[in-house]
Order: sequence, then C-alpha cells, then structure tokens
Amino acid sequence: MTAQTALPRPRTGRLRIPARRREQRAPFAYLARALAVPLVVTVPVAVWLVVAAPGSLRAPAVIGAAAGILALACAVAVAAQERWRARRLAGQLDALRAEAERFADELLPAAVGRIAAGETVDRVLTGVREPLTGPQRRMLALIADRVGTSESRRAAAMAVGANAAGRMQALATGMLADLRQMEHRHSDPAVLHDLLHLDHRTAQAGRLADSIAVLTGARSGRRWAKPIRMESILRGAMGRIAGYQRVRLHSTSEVAVVGHAAEGVMHALAELMDNAANFSPPTAEVHVYVEEVPAGAVITVEDSGLVMGEVALRRAQSAVAAGSGDLTGLSGTRLGLTVVGRLARKHGLTVSFRPSARGGTGAVMMIPQEMLTVPRPGMDAGPDAEPVLPPEAPAAAPSVPAPAETSDRDEEARRTAPALGESGLPKRRRGQTLSSAGHDRPAARTGSSSGGHGTAAERAARFSTFRSAVHGTTPAAPAPAPDHPSPASAPGADRDEHNATAPSPESDAR
Repeated sequence: MTAQTALPRPRTGRLRIPARRREQRAPFAYLARALAVPLVVTVPVAVWLVVAAPGSLRAPAVIGAAAGILALACAVAVAAQERWRARRLAGQLDALRAEAERFADELLPAAVGRIAAGETVDRVLTGVREPLTGPQRRMLALIADRVGTSESRRAAAMAVGANAAGRMQALATGMLADLRQMEHRHSDPAVLHDLLHLDHRTAQAGRLADSIAVLTGARSGRRWAKPIRMESILRGAMGRIAGYQRVRLHSTSEVAVVGHAAEGVMHALAELMDNAANFSPPTAEVHVYVEEVPAGAVITVEDSGLVMGEVALRRAQSAVAAGSGDLTGLSGTRLGLTVVGRLARKHGLTVSFRPSARGGTGAVMMIPQEMLTVPRPGMDAGPDAEPVLPPEAPAAAPSVPAPAETSDRDEEARRTAPALGESGLPKRRRGQTLSSAGHDRPAARTGSSSGGHGTAAERAARFSTFRSAVHGTTPAAPAPAPDHPSPASAPGADRDEHNATAPSPESDAR
C-alpha cells in the first residue's frame, strides 16, 4: 500500500486529520469505551466493601480494592487492544484481498488484452492510471513482458504458417494447370484416367493448403470476379474430398453465389461433405440438398453414419460458431469444423447440426440473401478458367472394335488431333467427332495392346466407370454408328459432353 499523505484543507476551514494519526488515536477511544463498563460495575462494589469493612480493616480493604480495580482495568485494556488490533488486521487483509482481486480481474486482463491487440509493453505500463504498489508494478511488468514475447512468437509462427500455406496454394494451382494441359494433350483412356486421379489428389492437397491459410489468417488462393452458379459450387466442393463417389447432389436451384464469397462457401461445403463422408460407413452415401428460402439458400449435408450425442452436437456447434483465433485446443484431425467456423464468421454464414432423418447427422448451412444473385443470361456456369478436355475421347473408345498398334495409334492421334485456336485451346472442326474419326480406322486390327494396360475397350470401360462414379450416374451408352451422325457433333453438344466427362467436379468452379 502506498503511504498516505495529508489531504488538502477542506472548504469548511477545518483541518482534516491524516489517516495514520486517526489510526493512532482510535485505540484510546476504543479503550475508554472498553473500560467504562467494568469500572462502572467494580468501583461501586469496591466502595461498598470499603465502607462495610471494620475500622481496623478499612485501610487494607481500600488497598485491595484499588489493586483489584487496577488489575481488572489493565486486563480489560490489554484484551481490548488485542481485539482492536485483530480487527484492524482483518480490515487490512480484506482491503489487500480486494485490491489483489481487482489487480487480477481488471488490471491484468486489460493489460494482457492490450498487448495481444498489438500495443507495446512500455505503452501498456505507462497507460495504467490506477495506483500500484512496487510489487504489483513489478509483477505487471514481468507478466506483460512474458505475454509480449509469447505474442511475438505466436505472430511469427502464424506468419510462417501463412507463408507456407501460400506457397502450397501456388504449387497446387500450378500443378492443376499442368495436369489440365496434359489432359488436353492426351486422349489415351488409361493415361487420361491417371491424370484425372492426380488432378483429384492435387485438388485435395489444395484444400488442405486453403485450410491452413484460413487458420493462419492468410488470404485464399482463389478469387472469382463473376458469380458462380450453385451447381458449380456444389460440384466444386464435391471434387475436393476423397469420398466424392459417395456424394449425391439434389439441387434444382438456379441462384449463384457472388464472386468474393464463392470460394469461402465452396471450401466450407467441402469440409462439411468430407466430415460426413469420413464418419459414415465406406458404402454409405452422403446426400446434399439445396433449398431456396426468403432469407437465402439452405444447404443440408446428411449422412447415415455415427449419431452425434448431445455433448458432441454442442461441441460441434461451438466449434463452428466461435471461430476464435486460439488454435491450442486443435488436433491434426479436428481442423475441419474450426475452418468452417472461420469461414462462416468471415462470410456471414450460419452453420448448425441436427440429427439426420437417415440415421446419422445433418449439417445445415444457410447462405444469406445478400450473398446470392440471379444468374444473368449467358453467364457461364463457372469461372473463365474452366479447363477444356479432349472432346468425347472416353465415349468414342467403346466403338473401336479391336486395339490398335502403338505406332498406328500415335499416328492416328496426330492425324485426328484438333487444331489450336487463338486462345491455345483445342478447336473442333465442324461436323467431326471422334466417333466418325474412329470409323476411318482399320477395323481388322487384333491382338493385345503393347501398353500393358489391357485392351482399349477395357481402358474405356475403366474411364467410363470413373466418370460415372464422379457424377453418380450410369455409364453413357456407346457412341452411335458413324453412318448416323451423333448429336454430340453439334457445337452446343460439345460443351455438354465436356461437362459430363469432367473428372473433377471442381473443374466447373475454376
């Protein structure tokens, strides 16, 4: 406690007694009040005894009565002094306890909060206006210094994580672009199947890099300038998870998400779909429903896996609702809901969980109305960076009656390769399809393929199965005979066939 000084003279003209002097005078008044009662009782009794005593014993009686009264007064005075001292110490202890609680509950959290907000330790200590004792100020300085050092290390670690996430995002984006170019150049079903598998794996790595970027406060690696249709949002989210074959989309919505929020919505949906797929049996399906309501669009992800109890539901709800910057309680396998919470707070999304009618858990995400727009006529289903795959290469493969030799296949691929347009993408010649191009090939080729991957029909069947797994549909029927031109030869059908054979649902959103 700081030393008390004399207070200024009040306006009444009377000098106030300092606190320390009042404390020194207080025991005398307290002792007087303590001695008053025993003296009032014992003095009359002593006088009566002296008067009643015989003449020869009166002098000893007076001495004895006086000694007794004095001893009693001394005992009462000592007891009163000790009691007053105990009460004063208790009061001081209560004052110290209250001041310590104020220091711990108010001053210290406020100082730590200001340091966490970015202020320097010296500025925080200078800004404390409350009177502090020497030990309190030293303790506050020590704690503030430790907190400042911890915040500096935390900021440095977050910056390193954000930098690493940015590099991973750039690498994933570059790898996806390279894979798309390879998909344009190769028409062999087996090679294309492997490229599509790598494309999907790279998309998952990109999602992980995006999650780290979200947790570290870095910017997302994608920016869309145009609104993205809801169908492309759903397919883009589905293409970023490992169990995309088990996801079934149920959407007739025609709305689009504004460009600045499309990536965040797509990422949050991917995390919810991945969570539903991971906590479901390997053969169970995950169903995604879209419903337009006056407040916006409601997307429901339902699974038939493990049922979350009340405690688990509350924990999941708090994870997506808090979105705090504290990452100390996270584990390496529990990042998804925290990422969803960060994205929901950033874009104004509302995420909740409930028991699913399919026996599992349902995640409900509502996109507010201000983030939705009506697609304009002629607006693409996805961004301009949508890749273009070789037209109808998978569908034409089943029409080939027998495998071809490697040299003949390469020569035929070079001869039938589409010309490049001004944008560097393949340009189809009007009226030509790979079905009709395959009709010009020799039909009497037999034998085994030298590629070591089975016949061309088997490779085409594998690719068709992969495609049907992506979209959840049955494989397309073989192309019609060359004598009757296929409807896919029309210019508009080329675009539709490309969308149907896209290996990764995310391709529409790129």
